[in-house]
Amino acid sequence: MPRRHLRMTGAADPLRAALRDLRTTLDVPEDFPPDVLAEADRAAGNPRLPARDATDLPFFTIDPPTSMDLDQAMHLNRRGNGYRVHYAIADVAAFVIPGAPVDTEAHRRVNTLYFPDERVPLHPPVLSEDAASLLPGRVRPAVLWTIDLDADGAATATHVERALVRSRAKLDYEGAQRQIDDGTAEPALALLRDIGRLREQQEVARGGISLNVPEQEIVERDGRYGLEYRAPLPADGWNAQISLLTGMAAADLMLAYGTGVLRTLPSAPDGAVARLRRSAQALGIDWPHHVPYAQVVRSLDPRDPHHAAFLQECTTLLRGAGYTVFTGGNVPEHAVHAAVADEYTHCTAPLRRLVDRYASELCLAAVGAADVPEWVLAALDALPKEMAEGTRRANTVERECVDLVEAALLQDRVGDVFDATVVDVEDDQPAAGTVHLTDPAVVAPVKGSTPLPLGERLRVRLTQADPGTAKVEFAPA
Repeated sequence: MPRRHLRMTGAADPLRAALRDLRTTLDVPEDFPPDVLAEADRAAGNPRLPARDATDLPFFTIDPPTSMDLDQAMHLNRRGNGYRVHYAIADVAAFVIPGAPVDTEAHRRVNTLYFPDERVPLHPPVLSEDAASLLPGRVRPAVLWTIDLDADGAATATHVERALVRSRAKLDYEGAQRQIDDGTAEPALALLRDIGRLREQQEVARGGISLNVPEQEIVERDGRYGLEYRAPLPADGWNAQISLLTGMAAADLMLAYGTGVLRTLPSAPDGAVARLRRSAQALGIDWPHHVPYAQVVRSLDPRDPHHAAFLQECTTLLRGAGYTVFTGGNVPEHAVHAAVADEYTHCTAPLRRLVDRYASELCLAAVGAADVPEWVLAALDALPKEMAEGTRRANTVERECVDLVEAALLQDRVGDVFDATVVDVEDDQPAAGTVHLTDPAVVAPVKGSTPLPLGERLRVRLTQADPGTAKVEFAPA
C-alpha cells in the first residue's frame, strides 16, 4: 500500500477546535495535578534500585522515531543450538508508591492517549519520557526477562528479575529493517529476523494469527496534520513476536503460580465465521472447508484490493478482548487469547498501560516463590473494569481523531468524485458499507440505493465533511 502525506489547507483551526471539544466530551485528563508532578519529581531522583547490574548487556530499542516513552529494550544472542532473549521492561514500580498521587492519577488515566496535537501520558513526562524510560546511554531500573529458545524457537526456560540495564541504541522500524536487509546490522539486531521468523512459525503451528492490515496513520509536519497508510514492515512483526513471547511466558508463570491477570479473547462465534466465509466467496478468495481461517489469512497480499477487503473483514473476529483476574489457584475456564492461540497477558508496556505494572509484580512473585505484594492484590479485582473503560476511551480517541482529520482534509471537497474500493458491506443493508480511498488516505462510510460490490473499485462522491460537525461520508457517483 503506498504511503501518502496529505496537508490541510485552511483547516487547522477548525480541527484544533474539534480536538479540544473531543477531549472535553471524553473527559480526557489534561495537566497533571501539582501534587502528582511534585511526587514524580521526587521519585525521578530517588528510584528504588535493584541489586543486579546487567548494564554489560548491549540492549537496543525499536520504536517510532519520535517516541521518548521507551518501555522495552532487547538483547538477542545464540545459545548452543538455540537462542537467548533478554527483554528489559521499564520498572515503573521502582518510581511509583502504591496509593500515592502518581499511582492514583495512573488509575484515573489507565492508558496513554494519542491525539494529533498532543499526547496525554499515563505518567508525568519526568518519569515516562525521562527517568523511567529506557533511553540510550542511561542506566535504568528494569524488569529483566531471560527466555531461552530451542533451535525451532520454542521457549524452554524463563526467568524474570529486577536489574539495572543500559540501552546502547535507539532504533526505529525503518532503520532496523534497512540494517537487517543490507547486512549492516549488529549480530544482536540481525538475530531479530531469525528469531522473529521462528516465532512466526511457532504462531502458525499453534493456530495463532497476526493480521497484516495497512493502517491509517495521522502524521504532522510543519504544524499541519495529514493521513498516511502504513503497511507493517517485517521488522514490526518480528519485534511484536518478542513482545508476544514475553506475554505468553508471563501468562504461564502466573497460571503456574495461581494468581494473575490475563488478556483473553473468546473464539469467534460460528455466525461470525460463517459471515466471513460469505465475504470470502464474494471476494473470490479460495477458502476450502478443511483449511483453518488463520491459514487463509497468511496467504493474502494486502496490496490486492480483494485481499485487503477480506483482511478488513477479518478484524471483526478479533473483537471482545478483555482482562481476566484469578487468585488462589482458581484458574479461569476460558484463559486463552484466541488470536494468540495460547494463554497471554499484557506486561511489556507499563509506561503506557496501567495493567502491565501489576503483571510484572505478579511474575516476579511467581519466580521468587514469594507472596504477591498487598498493593497488587488489593487492586486486582478492579483492574478488568478499569482497563475496559480505559481501553474503550483509547479506542474512541483513535477512531474519532482519524474521523476529524479526514473531515478537515476533505471539508473543501464536498461534491468531488474519488476512486475507491469497497472494503465492507453491511449484512442488513447491502447498499451501505465502507470504502477505502488510496488518495487521499481515507476509510469512510458509503451509502447508496443499490447493493455495493464488495472488494471492487467504485467511483464515489463526497457528500459531507466538516470537522466536529459531520464526519466524512460518500455516495456512489
